[in-house]
Amino acid sequence: MQVKNNISELIGNTDLLKIPSLSKLSGSNILVKCEFQNPGGSIKDRAALSMVTEAINAGDLKPGMTIVEGTAGNTGIGLALVAKALGFEMLTVMPKGQTIEKERMIALHGSKLHLVEPCPFADPNHFYHTARRLAEENDDYWWANQFENTSNYKAHYETTGPEIWQQTDGKIDALVSVCGTGGTIAGCSSYLQEQNSGVKTWLVDPDGSGIYSYLKDGDYKASGSSFTEGIGIMRTVENFRLAKINKAITLPDQDLVTVSRAVRDRDGIVLGSSSALNLAGALLVAAQAERNGQPNNTIVTFACDGGERSYSKLYNPDFLAEKGIDPNKESIEQLYQRYLTYPLEQIVNL
Repeated sequence: MQVKNNISELIGNTDLLKIPSLSKLSGSNILVKCEFQNPGGSIKDRAALSMVTEAINAGDLKPGMTIVEGTAGNTGIGLALVAKALGFEMLTVMPKGQTIEKERMIALHGSKLHLVEPCPFADPNHFYHTARRLAEENDDYWWANQFENTSNYKAHYETTGPEIWQQTDGKIDALVSVCGTGGTIAGCSSYLQEQNSGVKTWLVDPDGSGIYSYLKDGDYKASGSSFTEGIGIMRTVENFRLAKINKAITLPDQDLVTVSRAVRDRDGIVLGSSSALNLAGALLVAAQAERNGQPNNTIVTFACDGGERSYSKLYNPDFLAEKGIDPNKESIEQLYQRYLTYPLEQIVNL
């Protein structure tokens, strides 16, 4: 009998999906790893399972303890799911202002939710420091520390990267990913470049990203007011240090809105904001390949989660209007033509 013993065993082995409309438009195979297929609905399930099981094996997380973590949402959901499956309680520390859908999902999965005011990382009340402080003050708490805990990286080096290699038969030209903790881009880029040093890794982040600024100029500077969540961090963390990045770009929220509507209407795929930004980045990479006379590339990126978690922002006309974003401003064909002439000086080469 092929029966899983608990829900955490359903994590991983997600499908790789070709995006027909974008692939036809660009002449490259644009593929997404369907991480919304994980039981907690996001790619963060992988890191959650890896961090928890390694902590149990190391004796740091013992029966009766509570897992605590600071998160913009998806890691909290993944950890809550794994915690319940393996017999632990969960406390999620989350900044206010994330989508209400993520708050509800965390509660649905049985986690306690501790909301804090959003503030700069240097502020001791930042959600990261709050989670760490709560763990330090309670002997029966274990802090997952997803940013510095390299079990996060290991999850993708040992599972996601090998799955991509196997699913593409090793025929992959580029990997495109946003960066939050850095675990996904680090684990996958490290594994894939070990298999083939010619695989290029592109980091795509929201306009005004601190990580992009650091890679470009060596200094963390953030600007703008992107509504994406959990990406574009303002510091170098241990997981990110392990990433093998070749190029970096930033794109405005308007672009991810355009891409999200195109694949919804033409391919029946509803994306979350990070996933839409990933696909916009993949489309730009395809455009640059055509620009350089190298069509027919195979470009892999991630559908990090489903679009239902972004409904109140990405698919909310009133919210977008407040941000000055018009979903009908530009067709996907017009966006692609613009990407063909993307300013080369804005592409960071590492």
